[in-house]
Amino acid sequence: MAGKTFELEQVLVYRREMEKLRKQEFRVAREVLEQANEDLERKEEQVECLTQEFQRTQQYIGCIDDMRMYADYFARKREEIKQQKERIEQLDQVMDEKRSDLMEASKDKKVLESLRKKKAEEFRKDMATKERNFLDEISIQKKVTQT
Repeated sequence: MAGKTFELEQVLVYRREMEKLRKQEFRVAREVLEQANEDLERKEEQVECLTQEFQRTQQYIGCIDDMRMYADYFARKREEIKQQKERIEQLDQVMDEKRSDLMEASKDKKVLESLRKKKAEEFRKDMATKERNFLDEISIQKKVTQT
């Protein structure tokens, strides 16, 4: 029994490729977000270390220029942390969009796969019915020829 080909096979192949592409895009977006979070943690740790160093050496700082240098560095680091947090928010939105795109691509593919299964089942049932009718016809003809 030769199988009937699915009329939308090319569309299904395309949808599978789109899902694969969307998975890759989502994975990249997630990795970029994770890297940005790690960078933020590293910057916050640097500020924490510098704060501890400043507290230890504060009593030994002799001139106002050194105090100003620490203050400027703290201000710059706070600004970097603020910018990094904004970047993380943007990357989180991008990742959410990629997740949504991936879910949509998966749904599209699943719809076609279920349609393919349904068509294959219909074909099998149709072939079984035709075979049963054929066998019935053969048995009827045998009975007619025997009588």
